[in-house]
Amino acid sequence: MKLLQRIGHCLVMIIFLGILPSQSQTGSKPNVIYIYADDLGYGELGVYGQLKIKTPNLDKMAQEGIRFTNHYSSSPVCAPARCMLLTGKHGGHSFIHGNYELGGFADSLERGQMPLPANTFTIGKLMQKAGYKTAVIGKWGLGMNNTSGDPLKQGFDYYYGYLDQKQAHNYYPTHLWENGKWDSLQNKPINVHLKQDPSKGMSADFAYYQGKDYAPSKMTEKALAFMQQNKDRPFFLYLPYTLPHVSLQSPKEWVDQYIGQFSEQPYFGEQGYSSTPYPLSTYAAMISYLDAQVGIILKQLKQLGLDKNTLVFFSSDNGPTFNGGVDRLYFNSNGGLRGQKMDLYEGGIREPFIARWPGKIPIGTTSNHISVQYDMMATLAEITGQQLMETDGLSLLPTLLGKNEKQKKHPWLYFEYPENGGQIAIRMGQWKAIKTEVRMHPEKPWQLFDLSVDIAETKDLAIQNPAMIKTMNEIVEKEHQQAPILEWEFIHPKFSNKMGKD
Repeated sequence: MKLLQRIGHCLVMIIFLGILPSQSQTGSKPNVIYIYADDLGYGELGVYGQLKIKTPNLDKMAQEGIRFTNHYSSSPVCAPARCMLLTGKHGGHSFIHGNYELGGFADSLERGQMPLPANTFTIGKLMQKAGYKTAVIGKWGLGMNNTSGDPLKQGFDYYYGYLDQKQAHNYYPTHLWENGKWDSLQNKPINVHLKQDPSKGMSADFAYYQGKDYAPSKMTEKALAFMQQNKDRPFFLYLPYTLPHVSLQSPKEWVDQYIGQFSEQPYFGEQGYSSTPYPLSTYAAMISYLDAQVGIILKQLKQLGLDKNTLVFFSSDNGPTFNGGVDRLYFNSNGGLRGQKMDLYEGGIREPFIARWPGKIPIGTTSNHISVQYDMMATLAEITGQQLMETDGLSLLPTLLGKNEKQKKHPWLYFEYPENGGQIAIRMGQWKAIKTEVRMHPEKPWQLFDLSVDIAETKDLAIQNPAMIKTMNEIVEKEHQQAPILEWEFIHPKFSNKMGKD
């Protein structure tokens, strides 16, 4: 009896001293956090070659985990990239193909984008089936709360942030959404597309675009709360920050860190979005601010004792933008790749991809495995021990764990994008084929590049490889399905392809 009393006393002391890890720390199911940047280019992190913008937390995350060099977004713009990430389907099979905008920019006109259908199977639903508490905090872009695209109907127990992508153009909005309710912020209404008068120079009203509550800060606040509330159960946190998508807006103290480092002139809104006296410094500040949020999330994991049982991913939805005062050439934002946002050239879809899982992912690893964001569904299914009925993806778990010999490889990656003229692209091993302006010129020939020696896609080898082009055409016929709406069908339109909007 005395022995049992002593054992009981020791257990009480161990619990009191906090020696026992949390329940989820000891469980077989790891927590999963997927952090998604917005319009972040392949070359905008230090670990991917960036020289002017500081990203110490993401650089460290890569050093403590794995960095992929051949990872792709599924689409070169916001809504379809998010849809394909969450559903595990490529551009030929996905329901959302493009940014189909509804409503307008003003609060009174907020209607969001084309919603996900009610029967969609998402990563959120997958993780709920495995017993996870799920949340999406950030930019949704797949339907408002009064539609079938409501995050609460698409596999998420909690959501906070922007439902409408157009609202996300403003980093100081009047409100964000929390589980169907309007969360008022301490910001006045701002028309971020209101231009300033260039003749006023530095005396222009740049303060008009500033507010008190910075939306990314609110997102981090809610993410930390979700982690705290669910520290004793497995959780999945999808964290699609809006940074560094324009408008160019950042807290002053972050911009001040860069002022004087660049030769820059004020931006007065000539290419849309908000004006700023320091466009280069502001853009750099936004990326550094995003990096800092990643650092805060990782610190919270350690403080909660969840660090070793949490798999953290980081990537971006598409390449760098071309408007709003952003100078991608100055920062070499696409890392020397051809193209940008809205392009199926490498600069529009090849993305940074970092994963960290202490004790599971070998530290300091670099992988050239060819992968894509529609692989995430299959990856999380394998991690949680579930079978998938249908997906275009392949699990990346073997590569993450350093078991490369067990990694299945895609015979090809397929991309289809109806906007910006209509584009198709296929990555097959070292080869990359792309066809542009398909909507108006379906007869236009393919371009073919050998990425093993021409990562910038400068030398078209299509004429020398007719058999390869024949194969590409066969893949399109195999992978393409009729789009759900006329505007998105540009490969085999049932009506005039001139009706679609470019």
